[in-house]
Amino acid sequence: MAFGARRIYPNDLRPRVAIGINIPFSGPVAFTSNYQTKDAIKNNLINYLLTNPGERIENPTFGAGLREYIFTQIESNSFDFIKEDLQAKIVENFPDVLLEDIEVLQSVNSNTIQINITYSIPNTGINDTLELNFN
Repeated sequence: MAFGARRIYPNDLRPRVAIGINIPFSGPVAFTSNYQTKDAIKNNLINYLLTNPGERIENPTFGAGLREYIFTQIESNSFDFIKEDLQAKIVENFPDVLLEDIEVLQSVNSNTIQINITYSIPNTGINDTLELNFN
């Protein structure tokens, strides 16, 4: 029995095989490919968080629905309701992603909200932080 064994995604060992596409769509061509599982997972999370339920054809439940909070009256500086909602949705839709921390920060002066999600993929060595800014 192997102790401390790491799971390696086979496509990470083939450097010329694209796994997904980078978000946002920018560059000399419409889509820029990514070649590492770490980048693909991060882009999948971004895609999920920026999509509203009902926007995806053939998958009406896909999406975190963050836009529903745009005009929500926030009476205190607590964003626990957003944290709890995001945590439940990510755990349900991304079972391999282990959430380390979700941080929702507000900047009253610039009227923005920043969401920082720190996550890892167990047994792979993948640890990353996703930062989303909403102006």
